[in-house]
Amino acid sequence: MSGQFESTVEIDRPVGEVFAYLADGRNDPQFSPRVQEITRTPDGPTGVGTVFRSTVKDAGMKTGREFRITGFEPQKLIRWTEQSKNLVTAEGGYDFEALSGDRTRVRIFNTLEGHGLGKLLVGLALSAARKDAPDFGRRIKAAAEAA
Repeated sequence: MSGQFESTVEIDRPVGEVFAYLADGRNDPQFSPRVQEITRTPDGPTGVGTVFRSTVKDAGMKTGREFRITGFEPQKLIRWTEQSKNLVTAEGGYDFEALSGDRTRVRIFNTLEGHGLGKLLVGLALSAARKDAPDFGRRIKAAAEAA
């Protein structure tokens, strides 16, 4: 079983600045309280093939996550695929749209997929993610505007 959640938010910053902020996955702890720590490999700018490794805390359990950037078009889109072997994995991205007045619309989305026992858990994870999606968008907006 798999399913998708998404959120769209308008940020009061130019698209280039918002893109640069979100392209650096090391900023994720600023808007995602589940991310405990995160690193980027290799050093240098993010692009296709960059890997972000993180420790996240979900439902009281810490797990390691590894995401590879699979799509990267500056000021247009970022795509990622989870490489780690967790019970529930994610694949998703950001879509960017420049708006008038140096504002940016960002669509955030993830598809969650269950593996093994995770097929029983993915529905709960998806329900929680869909419920949090509007707040997640608001946290991204606040963090990107404060950066």
